Amino acid sequence: MAEAPPLLRALRRWLAALLLGALAAPAAAPAPPPAVLVLGDSLSAGHGLEGAPAWPALLEERLERHGYPHRVVNASRSGETAAGGARRLPGLLERHAPRAVLLQLGGNDGLRGQAPERVEADLEAMIEASREAGARVVLLGIRLPANYGPHYTERFEAIYPRLAEAHELPFVPFLLEGLWDREAMMQDDGIHPTARAQPRIAERVWERLRGVLERRREEAAEAG
Repeated sequence: MAEAPPLLRALRRWLAALLLGALAAPAAAPAPPPAVLVLGDSLSAGHGLEGAPAWPALLEERLERHGYPHRVVNASRSGETAAGGARRLPGLLERHAPRAVLLQLGGNDGLRGQAPERVEADLEAMIEASREAGARVVLLGIRLPANYGPHYTERFEAIYPRLAEAHELPFVPFLLEGLWDREAMMQDDGIHPTARAQPRIAERVWERLRGVLERRREEAAEAG
């Protein structure tokens, strides 16, 4: 039997090496599920719940139950301010590439008497950064105790509807509506919701988030 020409032998060796390399290479890791990023303060971080799930964890259960493949990344921190969130957000957007950002900040700024204009500017910067990264934003509003005086509280509360209108955002006017004045729904400090309140908050946020995800699903279907 005639020996194969050198070029053919070299080609066979190259193909054999290529095949062995492909067999030895580790399988590519599957892409992580699309993310929903929650950026908030202690109201979203689960302050005082003693191990009970906070509303972002319940929201992830709701997503799974309704057939959405998304994971919830809860980047909330107790004591977080709008300025602090604005500093952290770029890194979070880069790391998680979220499809949606649930923005729940500003309450600590208000409790510290920060200028509403400054709070609004920080929130707007986060809205714009999220959109530039390809994420939809749901704005979650908060109100201040009445003892801060009507002039300040009215200026503060006007931030959220104004931003929602300017940027055409789905938003929750007051995250603790119907909860803040009910004893069983609030912890002893009168600021943080109890474990019993968490499903109510998750439901309220879900109503807004679901519309965002449905629109994204429809857009993907139209494009594909």
